[in-house]
Amino acid sequence: MAESNRQLVVVITHGPDEELSSVGFTIANGGLTAGLDVAIFLTSSAVDIVRKRAADLTHVQPLEPLKSLVDDFMSRGGTLWACTPCVKARGYEQEDLLDGVIITGASPMHERILEGAATLSF
Repeated sequence: MAESNRQLVVVITHGPDEELSSVGFTIANGGLTAGLDVAIFLTSSAVDIVRKRAADLTHVQPLEPLKSLVDDFMSRGGTLWACTPCVKARGYEQEDLLDGVIITGASPMHERILEGAATLSF
């Protein structure tokens, strides 16, 4: 498999109170386990997931707690982007978000897609 095709971009649009956010992080972590270079792009209410302490109490059974899923993704080298306009609309600043979260527009995501990254949306 070509190196450019070993990338996965996961787009998450649901916040910490939605089951799909936990599913998206579970799938992204599975991609890391499979050896993929995985990036998550958070948009809309999904940017709330990476606000400090926002995901601490979310646990969708039988999945891991959302905080654990996010921490695992970050500690294993996943790239975590938060949509700039979505962050600004909520009045968040970089210091409001978890360490390692990159506030950015969609351009880095589009670059990976142009390189052949697979995409999934939740």
